[in-house]
Amino acid sequence: MTTLDVPALSLVVLVGASGSGKSTFAARHFGPFETLSSDWCRGVVSNDPDDQSATAAAFDLLHHAAGLRLRAGLLTVVDATNVQPHARRSLVELARAHDVLPVAIVLDPPHEVCVERNAARTDRSVPERVVTRHRDQLRRSLRGLSREGFRTVHVLRGVEEIDAATVVRCPLRSDRRGETGPFDVIGDVHGCRSELETLLGRLGYRLVLDDRARPVDAVHPEGRRALFLGDLVDRGPDSAGVLRLVMGMVAAGHALAVPGNHEAKLVRALDGRPVQTAHGLAGTLAQLTAEPEEFRRQVRDFCDGLVAHLVLDEGRLVVAHAGLKEELHNRASGRVRAFALYGDTTGESDEYGLPVRLPWAQDYRGTATVLYGHTPTADAVWVNNTMCLDTGCVFGGRLSALRYPEKEVVQVPAEQVWCEPARPFLVAGPAAEATRDPDVLDVSDVLGRRVVETALAGRVTVGEENAAAAFEVMSRFAVDPRHLLYLPPTMSPCATAPEGSDLLEHPAQAFAQYASDGVDRVVCEEKHMGSRAVVLVCRTAEAAGGRFRLPSGRTGVVHTRTGRPFFDDGRTEELLDVVRSAADEAGVWASLGTLLPGDDPGPADWLLLDAELLPWSLKAGDLLREQYAAVGAAARASTRATVEALTAAAARGLDVSELLARTARRAADADAFTAAYRPYVWETDGLRGVRLAPFQVLAAGRTAGGATFEQRDHLWHLGVADALVAADARDVLLTTRRLVVDPADPDGVAAGTRWWTELTAAGGEGMVVKPLANLVRGRRGVVQPGIKVRGREYLRIIYGPEYPAPANLERLRSRNLGRKRALALREYALGVEALHRVVADEPLWRVHEAVFAVLALESEPVDPRL
Repeated sequence: MTTLDVPALSLVVLVGASGSGKSTFAARHFGPFETLSSDWCRGVVSNDPDDQSATAAAFDLLHHAAGLRLRAGLLTVVDATNVQPHARRSLVELARAHDVLPVAIVLDPPHEVCVERNAARTDRSVPERVVTRHRDQLRRSLRGLSREGFRTVHVLRGVEEIDAATVVRCPLRSDRRGETGPFDVIGDVHGCRSELETLLGRLGYRLVLDDRARPVDAVHPEGRRALFLGDLVDRGPDSAGVLRLVMGMVAAGHALAVPGNHEAKLVRALDGRPVQTAHGLAGTLAQLTAEPEEFRRQVRDFCDGLVAHLVLDEGRLVVAHAGLKEELHNRASGRVRAFALYGDTTGESDEYGLPVRLPWAQDYRGTATVLYGHTPTADAVWVNNTMCLDTGCVFGGRLSALRYPEKEVVQVPAEQVWCEPARPFLVAGPAAEATRDPDVLDVSDVLGRRVVETALAGRVTVGEENAAAAFEVMSRFAVDPRHLLYLPPTMSPCATAPEGSDLLEHPAQAFAQYASDGVDRVVCEEKHMGSRAVVLVCRTAEAAGGRFRLPSGRTGVVHTRTGRPFFDDGRTEELLDVVRSAADEAGVWASLGTLLPGDDPGPADWLLLDAELLPWSLKAGDLLREQYAAVGAAARASTRATVEALTAAAARGLDVSELLARTARRAADADAFTAAYRPYVWETDGLRGVRLAPFQVLAAGRTAGGATFEQRDHLWHLGVADALVAADARDVLLTTRRLVVDPADPDGVAAGTRWWTELTAAGGEGMVVKPLANLVRGRRGVVQPGIKVRGREYLRIIYGPEYPAPANLERLRSRNLGRKRALALREYALGVEALHRVVADEPLWRVHEAVFAVLALESEPVDPRL
């Protein structure tokens, strides 16, 4: 049996004369969609797979389809004769263009077998002279296949060898996705052995010494592994010692490593090839000269055997010396290796004689974390889910490591300046930040058709027209994107009450829906008649500036559910001070701090609240004046005048009783309409009259990291809100009344219904029914996070003064809630996704991908009254 090793991502080119068995071989060893046949492509473009005049068009199609598959990271097999050099050349170029390895599998059965098989075919006839020509071309090509660019060439001779062959798909050397860590990723060492030993000690490793007291390994008691980002050598005082230690760690399985450009140059020098010994290479070679020949050979083989980049932790982590763009992850080509070693260079030199490199990290939009070194920076900072860990130890800076997956930076200072840098790099302040700003959004991050991956709802699609509408709102009216962490989802109303009821919405339908979803307990929360508000408050000014880059004098934001600021005056900071003081007094900062990840027992530095801001008129004043008040005034004036006229007519003996009764009902409806919205309107002066009712803790965190709390039940959230209300000395914060109900228990349902009736009879809007456990997955996926049940009189504001009339109610019962329910679930999933990305310290564009999508979905064609 012959085993054919084929890279898991590669372009496999089958080579053989007509009748050699290529299609049979492909069907046996590869999937039906993995193989692209030239005959099939001829049939697609001409309706005749034997039409040789369609060959050019057929191969255009084949190359295009192969390119799409390779771009998607899919192994692709080309089933054609491929016996001519120009046909293979185009396929090798295609593989290089997509940074995959080209593999040739040659099938070479005897001439008579090919002729016999072609004679037996019923779909077409291939003359023997064609088979002879194919075999002659194949014979001339065999020796040169490797020189043509094929990384691997498998030649199978004879029918038995072809039939006995087995294809084994081998992962690329860069593919270490099964290794999940934890890792300690270490930046450029450059011969600084003493600093490396100190850093390893700080990371918890125990050095292993040889009989000459030289470190030859380092072991972590918890099984962590070091991961070196290259440039171990040159410029520093002990490159040989660094190599001895790192090589020992890698050999023992206690470390992984990728090469740097300095290792690549060292290999060429040790091979005797001509190189310039600048940039510290001369010193390394001198140090190695003092070592035994065997050690130098081990160094050469170790450096030469390193893979240019590694993909780890199920694809969530990529390491390369100079970084790597997303489209090059887990690919193999000269271009991939060059990028990993040298970065994205222009080919030019700057005023210091160093290569000009393009800032690829600023445009990075991948989901994998990329850790790299190569270009020394003053600080290790996150830029779009990437981090450079070369902080210039050899130049007098620091040697840096990142604990993964904890994302904690650990550093030790250089013991001295071992080499003067050609270009200054220890730059701090705005100038440095301007070139490495993780909080930069590009219009391409939000415009166009978007697909957002969420943990709760999978892929959520946003249409191009929705994105354009949202961009208009956000660019003109929203708060600074760096402070816009979350937008609340829309909320679905309960199912419509059945016929025979004089109500459009009733608690029984909400309870029934949750009971059918298998939710055993729900909490009914009072629905405040105000405006939804998201409140970001920082404990200190330092936290506000450090975590969210809030300008001096600002410690948070208060914005609407569409991202607009609530106040354009000093009331924002005044309200934030109320919340912050209450959190101080109630010990909320400390209690939330104990729930945050990490070993720091300290308090939380920031808090994100979901709340209701009252009165409704505070934000909806124009709506009340121009729409509701105008409608109410016009309705009252017209109906009263009509009632007076009809009353006078009746007094004169005219029979207008039916019209008078109908008009009187309309007049009563107009009065009820005005009475419905008036309780939600009152005067405010500064914070006097303003009330904030927090009801959920969305997230909290420190300067780095944080946690979300959708897994905490609603009584916990309301308990935190109650603590804030109780500690508020200014009487601004407002409690949210609640009642816990078993939706499957008739007595519980009756109690919940009575509670709702009391709320609405007293002029309240109604209630929101939520699963007590908060985030709940039912039989059909995530259940609705909340269902609103609005009272009869509040719905008069929404649907108009005369909506309770039987004929109007009958028409409204046909309202379609399917779109609204689906929209509520998608927006909820996006909101939770945004919060998860915030606390994971993901780059701004990743957070706003989800936040912006919520706003975009708000332009979906859904009845706004629902």
